[in-house]
Amino acid sequence: MKKSSLTPVLGIAAYSGTGKTTLLVKLIPLLTARGIRVGVIKHAHHNFDIDEKGKDSYKLRKAGASQMLIGSASRWALIVETDPSHENTLQDLIQYLDHNNLDLVLVEGFKPENIPKIELIRPELGKPLYYPEDSSVIAVATDAELPAATTLPVLDLNNPEQIAEFIMDYLNNKTQKRAGHEN
Repeated sequence: MKKSSLTPVLGIAAYSGTGKTTLLVKLIPLLTARGIRVGVIKHAHHNFDIDEKGKDSYKLRKAGASQMLIGSASRWALIVETDPSHENTLQDLIQYLDHNNLDLVLVEGFKPENIPKIELIRPELGKPLYYPEDSSVIAVATDAELPAATTLPVLDLNNPEQIAEFIMDYLNNKTQKRAGHEN
């Protein structure tokens, strides 16, 4: 079934060392157990490679292939070489996903993007807060008392089940709003 609109996107935003990946590794199984098909986009601040040096796919890409698709019966990966002077935007990356097989896209990083996001806060790290200035933050998850007041939902960073429930409510609200617009 072809979806009529893009898959809901939700960011997990925090400074390095706050536990974004650790939380996502706990959240994804909780969401998939509820029947949610999750896609993830992770921002890398550096040049990265998912292909192993010496493998055939690596050799073919290094030989000049601008796109290298490797596939098997159980998975496939497309490696696309891009112009180094043009960095892909989050919207570019979202478009590359197969939205027919997703219910939610979780985004790790891309802090400045104007997407709904949950901000992770560990006050002991002493990092600046996003939520007082960033109107796209829809909730905060923390492991201590917040250093500034908020009217946003405050979640327990150490309770992935609670955060998963918040995400389910977020998805249900998005689904209801979409259904209301289609009538």
